[in-house]
Amino acid sequence: MNVILYLLAASLLLGGGGLALFLWSLRSGQYDDMDGAAQRILFDDEPNARRSDSDEPTVIARSKNQHLPSP
Repeated sequence: MNVILYLLAASLLLGGGGLALFLWSLRSGQYDDMDGAAQRILFDDEPNARRSDSDEPTVIARSKNQHLPSP
């Protein structure tokens, strides 16, 4: 019976802590401008800037028998 009381107290404590963190995030403005981030990914930061060849990711092809060196 004592174990149930400890688990009940722990669950209420964790739930209250989660609620407190959620209310803090609301007050600090974490959920402001939800549409802005979704629209920002559609546009480039610098529309006239061109990427140079050095900005391209480098792809290294390996054969199946080639192993990586051990650290």
